[in-house]
Amino acid sequence: MAERRITQKVLGGDFFNKVCGHLKLLEKEYFGLEFRHHGGNYVWLELLKPLAKQIKYTNDLFFRFIVKFFPPDPGQLKRGLTRYLFALQIKQDLSNGSLTCNDNSAALLVSHILQSELGDYDEELDCQHLEMKQYVPNQEYLDHKIIKLHKKHRGTSPAHSDIQLLEVARKLDMYGIRPHPAHDGEGMRINLAVTHSGVLVFQVCS
Repeated sequence: MAERRITQKVLGGDFFNKVCGHLKLLEKEYFGLEFRHHGGNYVWLELLKPLAKQIKYTNDLFFRFIVKFFPPDPGQLKRGLTRYLFALQIKQDLSNGSLTCNDNSAALLVSHILQSELGDYDEELDCQHLEMKQYVPNQEYLDHKIIKLHKKHRGTSPAHSDIQLLEVARKLDMYGIRPHPAHDGEGMRINLAVTHSGVLVFQVCS
């Protein structure tokens, strides 16, 4: 995200709208800004509060612009830019392990990513690319399966490949689940996640 000067008096919502304007993003209701709280955890920027009420330290402050709400059917996303940003989020969640899935799903997802980024299958190019870039944990064990699936996507455009990526991702158990640390009424540590079906509560194992 481009660097922007901010003033502590501005509302979180005004700052968020400026970021969306910079990106020329219209379907902004699916996105949010995260920043590292002084407690060490990432928290959402609250839109109705001034930045001064939320941010205690501005040294090394940066915001992460990420998907906050995942629709159950990504097909309802109307604009190509929105789908592209969703696809970027899926790629990031796959690579950092927060979006977990079985090997077959992982290989299929990466095959759509290759079609989007490289175009039609080329054995030498595919092999070189997979050696240089890791999309999922333990990818080296899936290379053959990924390449085999990539062959089947010949002629698919980058935009349609992103749609296919989202279609596969939405069927995964962890799709749209982004746990955030919290405490329950008894002070016990829990994780909360907001999804299209409601708020999910996860117990934290000690």
